[in-house]
Amino acid sequence: MKLTTSANSPYVRKAMACAIQRGIDDRIEAWADAGKDPALPARNPLSKIPTLVTDDGMSLYDSPVVCEYLDSIGDAPKLFPAAGPARWNALRQQALGDGIMDATQPRRREIALPLDEGRRTYIETQQGKVSRALDALEAEADTLGALTTIGEITIACALGYLDFRYANEPWRPGHPKLEAWFAKVSALPAMARTAPPAG
Repeated sequence: MKLTTSANSPYVRKAMACAIQRGIDDRIEAWADAGKDPALPARNPLSKIPTLVTDDGMSLYDSPVVCEYLDSIGDAPKLFPAAGPARWNALRQQALGDGIMDATQPRRREIALPLDEGRRTYIETQQGKVSRALDALEAEADTLGALTTIGEITIACALGYLDFRYANEPWRPGHPKLEAWFAKVSALPAMARTAPPAG
């Protein structure tokens, strides 16, 4: 399999964390600098990462689909639970984590542009989404495990991205349970081996 790579992308990190957690990361070949590769649009018309090319040549995108495909390989415990309440909870948590990343990644571009009223409103709206999501996660932090579901992996990647890109907006104050959980899972191989570069 080939997977588009970017050391800074929380979505690529999510996919690789899933692969590591399931013990199949050695079966993935890095498609380095795929964002600059003219072949990417032919594989993914959206030209987004992550894009996974399977062994039989099928292209899959984006991170929820890639992660579910990776979860279908090997014999490790599933990250996507079987149908029922546990599955819906994991998918909801995945959506919450993805939502944090969706609200933070584009905001970096907006901050660098002239801050007119429309842009300020947009930034404040995205900050509000993240703040509410963090409060919701704090309320359920006691139920989070050791990266055993796609929801927990996505949440961990989202918190890691906040640390990476928004260190000037610390999320830990007011979220002590979530902070303690993140400290524990950050030491696990799936997170430790996929951490973005310092600086």
